[in-house]
Amino acid sequence: MDRVAAESWIREHVRPAGPIELTHDRPWSQVLRVPVDGGVTWFKECGAVQAFEPRMTAQLAARWPRLVADVLAYDEERAWLLTADAGTPLGAYGNPPEPWLDLLPRYAELQRGEADHAADHLEHGVPDLRAEAFPQCYEDLLTRALPLDPDEVEALCAFAPRFAELAQKLAADGIPASVQHDDLHQANVYDRDGILRVLDWGDSSVSHPFGSLIVTFRFLEEATGLALDDPWFARLKAAYLEPWGASVEALDSALRVTAFMHAFAWARQRDHLPVAEWPRFDRWFAVILRRALRSVEEP
Repeated sequence: MDRVAAESWIREHVRPAGPIELTHDRPWSQVLRVPVDGGVTWFKECGAVQAFEPRMTAQLAARWPRLVADVLAYDEERAWLLTADAGTPLGAYGNPPEPWLDLLPRYAELQRGEADHAADHLEHGVPDLRAEAFPQCYEDLLTRALPLDPDEVEALCAFAPRFAELAQKLAADGIPASVQHDDLHQANVYDRDGILRVLDWGDSSVSHPFGSLIVTFRFLEEATGLALDDPWFARLKAAYLEPWGASVEALDSALRVTAFMHAFAWARQRDHLPVAEWPRFDRWFAVILRRALRSVEEP
């Protein structure tokens, strides 16, 4: 990051009330905390793999102002984004399931509305992970050196024909491709004055929208400790599906396939990392792949 240029740009839009501090430094983005009178604002510079995020966030904020952080400014060419503070992450409360009952239907409405803008998002660099491309993405995944045991790789290879069938069925289910966040968990949902907002859209893609719940449910299971048969999952599925008018069976079928969509996105992220970062990244990539392998084990 060119701190001099970044801070000069920040000062064009807000008046800092104290030192500007670097709070996150990752291969895919850097974040600066900018104190202002009465609060704080946030600057983000996105790396190449997430360069679409500032424009996309601004578009979403304009159309869904109570569901996305308020955007104060953005620079599409330099992949810079300046947002107002969105409050406290759900993770600070331990990620209880109750707030998701409020958020998921609102998020589904955003997805339904953004289906009309999917082509525009794709034209501005949002990754294309529509279901029609899943079989080729799966084949590409199998060409990689995956952080899995040989028998797990063998299971993935054997599942390829069946996966292609499931992906073809998913592509024809009548649900339009739209924005899906792909990192929708308690650290990216913020509460300010009782209003929940979704932040950090840099992992997003245009894909089957139901795939967003892969991450949400994973963290409710792993971080919150809900058992797979906990009644909360049924309640949350029903809440999310209400705006769609779709069945639980359709959602469950989509989740079986989109578990691999999430793995495809992780593979893309890995491609943009220095090789030296792969070992640390692969610890979690292996978790994503093994969770997708549950689909192989289902009839």
